[in-house]
Amino acid sequence: MTRYRIITNPIAGKGRALAQMPLVEEELNKFNLDYEIILTRYPWHAAELAQEAIAQGWDVVVSAGGDGTANEVLNGLMLAREYGANHTCMGLLPVGRGNDFGFGMGIPMDVSAACRLLAQGRPCPIDVGQVQGGLYPNGRYFGNGVGIGFDAVVGFLAAKSKLTGFMTYLAAALKPIALYYDSPKIELKLDDKTLVDNFLMVSIMNGRRMGGGFMMAPNSKKDDGRLDLCLAYKMNRVEMLRTIPTFFNGTQYSRKHIGGERSSQIEIRALQGTLPVHADGETICTNGQELKIKVIPRQIELICEYLEESL
Repeated sequence: MTRYRIITNPIAGKGRALAQMPLVEEELNKFNLDYEIILTRYPWHAAELAQEAIAQGWDVVVSAGGDGTANEVLNGLMLAREYGANHTCMGLLPVGRGNDFGFGMGIPMDVSAACRLLAQGRPCPIDVGQVQGGLYPNGRYFGNGVGIGFDAVVGFLAAKSKLTGFMTYLAAALKPIALYYDSPKIELKLDDKTLVDNFLMVSIMNGRRMGGGFMMAPNSKKDDGRLDLCLAYKMNRVEMLRTIPTFFNGTQYSRKHIGGERSSQIEIRALQGTLPVHADGETICTNGQELKIKVIPRQIELICEYLEESL
């Protein structure tokens, strides 16, 4: 019988994750699953609990929280793979704030539907990204995406907000616009070209969405071996305010200051200014100079598709 360890961050979503656990238990019990729910107690604990679960022979390690919890569980699974432990797959119950990773991987946002998928779905291989630099010279894995520049500043402000959900990030986006966040001169080395320009924002996506509603890479695929880049070139405040709404439905590429690229690896260097960077909402650096980012194709088995017979 398949065994599930469910790792829950009790403070994810301002406490929403913990409040959802009775419903999660009720839904999972309908399917007679063999599971345990374990709570994290400190940063990086989810990664440790994921590695522990693998060592103990659990079949599925489930992240029950937001993007931060999912990132830690993903890192735990990837670190275990470095030592040859690759028998465990990942599950997601998106009960946190942004839940962008789950959205990009096709996980239902409804808790009951997500529990049903966990019980009746099948694992599919997904790509995993890795970023090296800043606080992580040896690398940190990510599932959804890396934000550089304006995107990272918004994320840092959102983390301090008392709001929840998409409004957290929307409100946070307005402050750096008012202050007019500068656009550092950046060199981007991609698979087949090098770009040098003043970039307001560089978003490097394995998923599709950031900030709970900003469709950075609407056409991104979870298993194609490429990362999708959303590039925002330097623009004034009025242009920024006009451009932000286009990210809600993924039509930003029609704007002259927005470009898109795809690459399996990216080297980033600040030629002028510094680089604030996050990965899946986790701080990589606040004033970095150089980064290396790559995709590792089809590395994790994630329960993200229903079996035909269960429909």
